[in-house]
Amino acid sequence: MYLIREIMYCKPGKVRPLVEKFLAMSALGARVGMPKMRIMTDFCADRYWTVVSEMEVPSLQEFETMMSGGGAQGSKEDMKEMEKIMSGYHDLVDHGKREIFKIEAAS
Repeated sequence: MYLIREIMYCKPGKVRPLVEKFLAMSALGARVGMPKMRIMTDFCADRYWTVVSEMEVPSLQEFETMMSGGGAQGSKEDMKEMEKIMSGYHDLVDHGKREIFKIEAAS
């Protein structure tokens, strides 16, 4: 099992709009069979205006398939809705990064 962590450093004042996009993406993702997402904002972090989303996937291959649009069980309409949800997110983000961790043990 792997933990995928997306870390987005938002432009000032753009955290809430990005969180709303991630919440909508998470709801749609749950409907089409994507892993459950955890969405967090900074309380204290390296930088202000940080949004983090996490999900667990069984394998990196499954994550790669999901990212290429092949893993979701949704319709073409669902995928168009996902594109609509995430359109313009680059305007909210200064930069970001992805971290991938192998889960060795779960409590």
